[in-house]
Amino acid sequence: MTARPRPRALVTACAGLALAAGLLWIGGTAVWYRVPSATGAPDSVTGAQVAPWLGGVALLALAGIAGLVASGGVLRRVVGVVLALAGAGVLAFALTALFADPGATDVPASALPQSPHGESVDDLRRQTAQGTPAPLLPAAGGLLLLGVGALVAVRERSLPRLGARYAAPGERRVVQDPDRAAWQALDAGQDPTTDPPDGRPEDRGDDPGDGPRNAAV
Repeated sequence: MTARPRPRALVTACAGLALAAGLLWIGGTAVWYRVPSATGAPDSVTGAQVAPWLGGVALLALAGIAGLVASGGVLRRVVGVVLALAGAGVLAFALTALFADPGATDVPASALPQSPHGESVDDLRRQTAQGTPAPLLPAAGGLLLLGVGALVAVRERSLPRLGARYAAPGERRVVQDPDRAAWQALDAGQDPTTDPPDGRPEDRGDDPGDGPRNAAV
């Protein structure tokens, strides 16, 4: 038995990917850490500075929408697995950045400002940095990616395909209007009163002109 396609499930999955892309993009522009500096004003470190690949994952989520709509079968399952793996990676990284000690976070050297008093990057890392709740945004986006990807990989048969008529092949039967069939036969140069419009040979078993039957009678 094949699962009945559910168009609403596909729409929900695409909406989830769009929302995940938005959360990842906003999370990349938000401030994750505020690092104290010798000048007094804290220096801000954004998510894009900590994890430059967040923007790429956001684009991957948007590309996943086209992948879900245009693909099907094994290819769509592969798309779901890729989205799930990307979401799991983002979720793990964001949760680590949220709950780990900000001073021990592996912030790239380019993201940390240089002190005018000659303090090294290692000195700035060891200073007391203040974390923000901003990593919750990419964490939510990663969770959405993980959920949508797992749903697509497991329930691919329940998602409709582009151009499909959402019916089992054994249950699909074309019912043609007789009047319309007659006009189509006339356009094709056939006589609908003598030639069947579907091209099947006409059953003349009851025709009085059938020789074998008349002979038997």
